[in-house]
Amino acid sequence: MAKLYFRYGAMNSGKSTGLLQAAYNYEERGQRVLLTKPEIDTKGADQIASRLGVTRTVDFLIAPDADARAAFHMAAGAREVACLLVDEAQFLSPAQVDDLLRVAVLDDIPVIAYGIRTDFRTEAFPGSGRLLELSHSLEELKTICRCGRKAIFNARLIDGRFVFDGDQVAIDEGPTTGVVTYESMCAACYLRESGGRLDGR
Repeated sequence: MAKLYFRYGAMNSGKSTGLLQAAYNYEERGQRVLLTKPEIDTKGADQIASRLGVTRTVDFLIAPDADARAAFHMAAGAREVACLLVDEAQFLSPAQVDDLLRVAVLDDIPVIAYGIRTDFRTEAFPGSGRLLELSHSLEELKTICRCGRKAIFNARLIDGRFVFDGDQVAIDEGPTTGVVTYESMCAACYLRESGGRLDGR
């Protein structure tokens, strides 16, 4: 039986780089992989991009209300697939994570999902929460805070200023939102910037 893997970390921990490396490793051995990500991740449209400058087009996007297993089967067609690789998995719904488990268990195809665990308010994304509940294997990908300690949180900045309230998902900038960026932080630096607030409180 194949397994569902969740590889998670704060932003800039090398998740997309790791996914693209995994795809390369499979294909170097002549095995076919499919790459996907949630449609809600509009950054890069249908691309997976690592900070190292490597990009690749996904094989299919998962729409917000789509059956992820059905979308996988449609993209796979009749050809054998050795592994399904999922980027930005935090944006999946819990039901879609259930679909990924079915791909692994019922279709016997390994699924490796990459994503961040919590949002800028330190609250779990629904997809990540379900992956933590269901995955056969969990692996934390590490990165460092500006102070040198391990980063575990993702702080949001708008026009360079930290914010701790707002919608869970904010990817694009616009005339009403300002320039949205994120910084990976350790708990101490996050609490210092937030004035001790966690979970938006």
